[in-house]
Amino acid sequence: MAFLLAVVLNLAILPFVIVHLGLTAFGIAGLVTACIAPALVFSNTLGLSTARELAQRLEPSDRDDARRLFATAVMLAAGAGGLITIFFLVAGAPLARLGFHLAGPVAEDLGWAFALAALGWLSQCVSAVFISLFTARQDYRRIASTGIVSTVVSTVSMLLLIPAAPHASTFLGCQALGFATSLLIAVAWSCGTLREWLAPPALHREALGRLLRFGSWQVAAQGGALLAGQADRYLLGALLQPQFVGFYGVAQRLQEATYIGILKVGEILFPYFSTLQGESEDRKADLLFRSSWILNVLAASALGGLISVAGPLLHVWTGAEVAAEAARVLVVLSIAGILGSSANVFGFYLLAQGRSRSNALIALITGVVTLVTSAFALPRFGWHAAGWSACAGMIAQMLTVVFLLRRNFKLAGMWSRVAHCVLTPLCIGIAMALAVRYGLDRMPLRLAPSWWSVGAVSSLTAAIILVVAVAASQLGPYRKVCRQDIRSILARFLPLKAV
Repeated sequence: MAFLLAVVLNLAILPFVIVHLGLTAFGIAGLVTACIAPALVFSNTLGLSTARELAQRLEPSDRDDARRLFATAVMLAAGAGGLITIFFLVAGAPLARLGFHLAGPVAEDLGWAFALAALGWLSQCVSAVFISLFTARQDYRRIASTGIVSTVVSTVSMLLLIPAAPHASTFLGCQALGFATSLLIAVAWSCGTLREWLAPPALHREALGRLLRFGSWQVAAQGGALLAGQADRYLLGALLQPQFVGFYGVAQRLQEATYIGILKVGEILFPYFSTLQGESEDRKADLLFRSSWILNVLAASALGGLISVAGPLLHVWTGAEVAAEAARVLVVLSIAGILGSSANVFGFYLLAQGRSRSNALIALITGVVTLVTSAFALPRFGWHAAGWSACAGMIAQMLTVVFLLRRNFKLAGMWSRVAHCVLTPLCIGIAMALAVRYGLDRMPLRLAPSWWSVGAVSSLTAAIILVVAVAASQLGPYRKVCRQDIRSILARFLPLKAV
């Protein structure tokens, strides 16, 4: 519910932002965000490392050890995070002017834009440590509430401030205000309910060693993921005008909102997998593949719904100009998102089991393939080739995941499990979504783009993919397990005797 509210508010505010800022200023904001993105490697790694270590130290007897871990994590967030922020304050704008060939009026706002974006990231970095206290305890109500308030504050501030000061820095400053709000809420709740687990910032050698052992390879994993996610935006900024970054940002915003929503659902598996250290290999594999099948069906249905209505959705959301330029890119990015879903559950499992080296290998291969494809395709085929590299990177990611699955689990019938739980739902989603899109394009009569027609067609496409994927699951050797999981999910939402 929290993520859906955040998606609705973020997507609803975007046309308002584009109208008042213009695509050029929106593209500048996208480039600044892409420049700040490498800092997320540090903050995300620190948050994950802290949550994993705290999840294994929830007993009262482990309280002192947990306090030392927390104190060390806060020290890293404030100390190293502060140095990273200073770097962006000093060097961010000059490097962006040089790398993206920005000059004249479009570059006048860069200094403020980098300052506000960097301060917003610092708030996000420190709050990640406090939120890890709730993540370790699987207290999703508080995590969700923090996200809701942060999104509402950011959205309301955009409505009030952007018309008065239509600059990229205003947009980024409103986002930073939301991050600062989440930090204040996380600190207040932590002091109110978990005071005995808190400690002032300090460096403890043993705790630092634990965080670094897990985080060293995780930095590589986050770096590869960053490279895969931002490669097109970097190259578009270096090769083309900022408005093309704006077009790409609009298409990517829709795809990311849906993809991250699926990822958020999967995040509940991370602390759960962290508690399975002593389970047998068969038990771990069973939970891994069953979770993968459920999330892959969900991802294929949700992202497939975007593919079928890409053009009309962009038309009613942001206008005919953006729809004409970005519809094809949205389709390709959505296909890439479906392919990328193959690694989500396996990535959470590797994190929980402390196998960061494998996660780093997946991310680095994905990032390198994405960057190489972008560097080859964009100069030759123009900005419409932006999504191709994402597809190439996700195909490489899928192949790497299959290879690592074979290495990590020495089980009979491994390939049949991969085909049934991983590949089949994703292939069905892509095929059915493209078929619906093709059929709509060939219809002699077309409905005028409207929210109700877009919603109806998208929902129908998602329902078709869901039904076909569930039906296909009953044709394989694991149909009984899939049927049991479907009944369990239905029973959770529809607690009826008939289910």
